[in-house]
Amino acid sequence: MRRLLILGIVLVAVVAGLVQLGTFDVGPIVITREDQQKLIFLRELPRESATEPGIAFRSGIPILEKLKTFDRRWLFLDSDSVTIQTRERVPLQVDNYVIWRIDDPKAFDRAFPEGVARAEDRIDREVNARVREILGTKTLDEVVTTERAKIMADITSQSREALTPFGIHVGDVRIVRTDLPDRTLENVYDRMRAERERLAREFRAKGDERAREIRAEADKEARILVAKANEAAERARGEGDAKSAAIYAEAYNADPEFYEFTRSLEAYRRTLGEGDTLVLPPDHEFFGPFQQGGNAR
Repeated sequence: MRRLLILGIVLVAVVAGLVQLGTFDVGPIVITREDQQKLIFLRELPRESATEPGIAFRSGIPILEKLKTFDRRWLFLDSDSVTIQTRERVPLQVDNYVIWRIDDPKAFDRAFPEGVARAEDRIDREVNARVREILGTKTLDEVVTTERAKIMADITSQSREALTPFGIHVGDVRIVRTDLPDRTLENVYDRMRAERERLAREFRAKGDERAREIRAEADKEARILVAKANEAAERARGEGDAKSAAIYAEAYNADPEFYEFTRSLEAYRRTLGEGDTLVLPPDHEFFGPFQQGGNAR
C-alpha cells in the first residue's frame, strides 16, 4: 500500500511538472528539449535557468514562478540590401545574412524583453554598421575578389564582439551579393573600357617600338652579312684574276704568237655580234691575223 502511495505521488509530481496554466508552471519539474533553453522568473526577475536539455527540478514555489523559453538553435537573419561606398567612392549594393543564436538567456532577456524581433533589429544595425565601416576602407577589387574572405571574417569577428554583451553569439556573417547600382554601372563599364583601351594603346606602342628595334637589328646584321659576302667575293675574284693572269702569262711564255692569235679571236667574238657590220680597210691591223694566213704562228 505504501509503495502504491509513493508511486502515486511521483506520478502526480511528473504530471504537475508537465502542466502549464498560461505562462505559469505549476509543477516542480522543468523539462527542456534539445532546441530549448529556459529561464525561471520570480516577480519578473530571473531566479534560475535550465539551459541544458533534460529534466530539472525547481528550488522555489512553482505557482509563484513564471517560465520563459528561448530558442537554442542557430537562427538565420537575412538583412536588407544597403548601399555602401568603397574607398574609391564606388557605390555598391550589398546583401548579407547573419547566422546567430542566443548564448546567454539572462543577458538576452534583459536586453530584449520584447523578444526576438527586437534582437534581430539590433543585430541588423550592428552588422550593417560593421559592413559599412570595413567595406568603406576597401577598393572594389578587394571587396569583389582579393580580400572577400578576410572582409567577411573581420565583419563576423567585430559583430560578435559588439553583440556578446546582449547574450547573442554571431556565428557567421556572409556577403551574398555586391552589385553596382544601375545608374553607375554604365559609368563603371565606360571606365573599364577606357582603361582597357589605354592598356591596348600602351601594348601596341611597346610592340611597335620592339618591332622597330628588331628590324633595325636585322638590317644591321644584313648589312654586315652583305659586306662580309662582298668582301669574300672580291677576295675570290681577285684570287681568280690572279690565277687567270698567271695562266695567261704561262701560255704567253710558252707560245707568244699562238697566244696573240687566240686573243685576237676572243676580241673578234666580243666585238662582232650576229648581224653586225664593221667597215674597215682591208689592210687594217684588226685583220692582221687573217692577213698573215697560216704563217701567223
